[in-house]
Amino acid sequence: MTDRIRIFDTTLRDGEQSPGCSMNLEEKLKVAAQLEALGVDIIEAGFAIASEGDFEAVQAVANMCDTAIVASLARAAAADIERAWAALKGARNPRIHTFIATSPLHMKVKLNKSPEEVLEAIRFSVGLARNLCGDVEWSAEDATRSDPDFLCHAVETAIRSGATTINLPDTVGYATPETYGAMFRDVITRVPNADQAIFSTHCHNDLGLAVANTLAAIIAGARQVEATVNGIGERAGNAAVEEIAMALRVRQDVMPYQTRIVTTEITRASRLVSGVTGMQVQANKAIVGANAFAHESGIHQDGMLKDSSTYEIMTPESVGQGATNLVLGKHSGRAAFRSKLAELGYDLSDNEFGDAFKRFKDLADAKKQVFDEDIIALVDDEVLRGHDRIQVVEVEVYCGSNGPQRAILTLSIDGEEVTAATKGNGPVDALFNAIRKLVPHEEAVLNLYQVHAVTAGTDAQAETSVVLAENGRTVRGTGAHTDTLVASARAYVNALNKLMVKRGKSALSASA
Repeated sequence: MTDRIRIFDTTLRDGEQSPGCSMNLEEKLKVAAQLEALGVDIIEAGFAIASEGDFEAVQAVANMCDTAIVASLARAAAADIERAWAALKGARNPRIHTFIATSPLHMKVKLNKSPEEVLEAIRFSVGLARNLCGDVEWSAEDATRSDPDFLCHAVETAIRSGATTINLPDTVGYATPETYGAMFRDVITRVPNADQAIFSTHCHNDLGLAVANTLAAIIAGARQVEATVNGIGERAGNAAVEEIAMALRVRQDVMPYQTRIVTTEITRASRLVSGVTGMQVQANKAIVGANAFAHESGIHQDGMLKDSSTYEIMTPESVGQGATNLVLGKHSGRAAFRSKLAELGYDLSDNEFGDAFKRFKDLADAKKQVFDEDIIALVDDEVLRGHDRIQVVEVEVYCGSNGPQRAILTLSIDGEEVTAATKGNGPVDALFNAIRKLVPHEEAVLNLYQVHAVTAGTDAQAETSVVLAENGRTVRGTGAHTDTLVASARAYVNALNKLMVKRGKSALSASA
């Protein structure tokens, strides 16, 4: 049994299914390129039949990737599988990933199929996929709540029909490490042709056990793990790529397994995914959180000064977090700024760099010190959204104790500037009324408006988050600026741009 663990990254598919985490094609290609740099073995680029946009994204990622296997998800239906192959066939290393539920609950309630009908669907779908593609993965949806005997029959059928990888997902985050590991040992031992396939994990984090369950399955014989950058995904998210990779690296004494992950690319990947999705990483998040290598306790600081290994089991450099904190200001030049961007994990084009440098200089004039967090917020807010159809041009707000408050807002919509003046119950309400006047979206509901300071001090940048919901679609927008109201406008407009993309996807899907 090999000690090599394959990393199957599903950030672009399962991760994008997080409410508000939709990505456009350009963003998906940036993430895919970074995933290859990170060293993941398989990139699940999307669900090709879901919409025309998803198909185009899978196809573009498949055509771009040089080393990674590119997969598309497909249900156990001919149309799904054929659509997946149409998107993947240009890939250097394509994989069709097909699935069907195997738990009694899902078979009865969702599929309305008998166990015999499910087995027949497995034979048909895996066989069709294998006729099209030499690399086929089959997943038993809701495996952890499936009857063990039936699960073994299903796995045996899938392998006999041509599956080269078998995924036993904890679809609803129900398992514990003991039960999940035992399931893998049981299936691998009992299924007679188990040696003809690689077994894979896919754990959701509903009980906060996704990474623990994944590691338990590896110890029990799984040799592929499915995970996402920053652990994003449906509901409470998925197992986090960075946590699995570093657990395997740090604890070689109990888990002597190897991956291809280039750990120094972890922080770069985390920040990119956070920037394009608007899902901020919590400060105490393992490996990539702002506090992951921070020490405030006097006892801890004393130990760190004597020997960093007293309180750090890995170094910040090992995951791509710079140990030094170069403070930039208004006198800093292009070379220093470019060096700082590289340290923070950004690789910008000349035009993107020029735009970012101009905004940096404007920020440095407004602030005494510009910290790493300021630059991250600046780049994520401006560069990664430079191609949005709607952009904030100018914001003027008049407020005080005697209302109503007033806002004058200028937006650029597809290159044409438009302006509106509105009133509201407070400056934010007035500003958002102006956006609604310029870009009508009556059915969209504001579910969240949140503000926090990027750094300390009264001159800190504000970073705002906005969540809009419309007809079952949810999008999240973020914006940053030293003026809280400008940041608010940018966040709302960022969410609107994402909502427009989702509207297009839904329209295309409905007409397909």
